Amino acid sequence: MKFSHLVEINDPLNPLIDKLSREQLWRGLVLRAEMPKTFVPYLDACDILEKSTLSMSRLLRYGELVVRDRVTFLPQEQVVYHVPQQEGIPESTLTMTIEEPEPEIFFVRFEYDDGASESQDTADAFYNDFRKSAYTESDIDTIRTIRQLAEGGQLD
Repeated sequence: MKFSHLVEINDPLNPLIDKLSREQLWRGLVLRAEMPKTFVPYLDACDILEKSTLSMSRLLRYGELVVRDRVTFLPQEQVVYHVPQQEGIPESTLTMTIEEPEPEIFFVRFEYDDGASESQDTADAFYNDFRKSAYTESDIDTIRTIRQLAEGGQLD
């Protein structure tokens, strides 16, 4: 399944929402990788196995399920999560890209790719609709959490 959607960050028509700077938004996206339990409450643990300024390897625990992934950073622009194939888990990627179509007007594009073929996607269309909805809600929650962190001064 390949799936992509945008979440608007700064809406110039809504004065009730505080604007986020690119730096705050970037710090929030990085924090999602470094401290995922803040963003994913059902995650039991995250161990960072290796870390540099441009990438990190992690071990995520969801109950009995253990997932290894690698996160790479293109500073101020993009975060890519790559899950290699492992015990019953197919290879997949999640890419979060900051887009700025006009000055200070930000969006985050979330792109999912689970490596499935078009025929698999067609066969799993009903299930994939639920996944798309869950991913969209999770991504909206990510931005909501980033806003809360920014309001609390934690991204300055």
